[in-house]
Amino acid sequence: MTKKFAVGITGIGSYLPEKIVTNSDIEKMVETSDEWIVARTGIKQRRVVDESTATSDVATKAAEKAIKDAGIDAEKIDLIIVATATADMAFPSTACIVQRNIAAINAAAFDISAACTGFVYALTMGEQFIKTGFYKNALIIGAEAMSKVVDWQDRNTCILFGDGAGAVMLERTEEGMGILASYLGANGEGGDCLTIPAGGSRLPATYETIESRLHCIKMDGSEVFKFAVRVMASAALKALEKSNLSLEEIDFLIPHQANIRIIEAAAKRLKLPMEKVYVNLDQYGNMSAASVPVALDEAVKKGLIKKGDNVVMVAFGGGLTWGSTVLKWCKE
Repeated sequence: MTKKFAVGITGIGSYLPEKIVTNSDIEKMVETSDEWIVARTGIKQRRVVDESTATSDVATKAAEKAIKDAGIDAEKIDLIIVATATADMAFPSTACIVQRNIAAINAAAFDISAACTGFVYALTMGEQFIKTGFYKNALIIGAEAMSKVVDWQDRNTCILFGDGAGAVMLERTEEGMGILASYLGANGEGGDCLTIPAGGSRLPATYETIESRLHCIKMDGSEVFKFAVRVMASAALKALEKSNLSLEEIDFLIPHQANIRIIEAAAKRLKLPMEKVYVNLDQYGNMSAASVPVALDEAVKKGLIKKGDNVVMVAFGGGLTWGSTVLKWCKE
């Protein structure tokens, strides 16, 4: 029987663009107000990349921090997975561009597309490669330049999204530590609720698709909200069940940062006080696949998560997709 290794996060880092777009700034673009946005989402501002910055650029900066934190040389990295909904281009993958940027010359590299759930999907995939002994380590990145695909004339979506990147190094760790269990799910029947319709083989770019703004995010907000409220807590519970942990044993929850009402509903169902839930969406908005790793990095840097803590990460997104991971924090 093949030996299976315990896998944990040994390095972590994140990057946020300097430019801040406040709700007051958005008031000048569309008919909305700061009060309306905060009341319905909890978002006060978001970070936005400049015109010359792509997803690979923010991904690279987060990756460099995670590599440094792990104390590993780039040429010793075995695998790079980038989770993103805003890849630099159709191909090569954003992961290959990051590989070149950080000189990880021995790493395999690929992207995955699971929208806002992307980081949890990528983390689970990376864990499997190491757990089975196929690789010794993996660099997992969630990175987005959502401002590039937001319709700044659509007041229902332009208020929600921001840019950023978070990254972790996965390596073997001691038994009983690291990732304890994960749970992934999808329902393609709900795919039309959240989409960028054009730019692929179904609707290649034409004058008409550009004029119709079909290369921007389209969302049925009410349907996504109902889906998210249902799935956030249930996904976390599934992973907890697989890890043989009870609700009382959760030390900290890192949820996808989409809407404060969704987060509060999930915390209530999980019987967690908000003091045990990390929230930064007021500052950054919804960063899609970057949301969870950025929040995790901030929680760790603030000393809210310590070695031995049981941490639950949970996300949902377009696809529709959802996923959760339970880990026992293994890093000092």
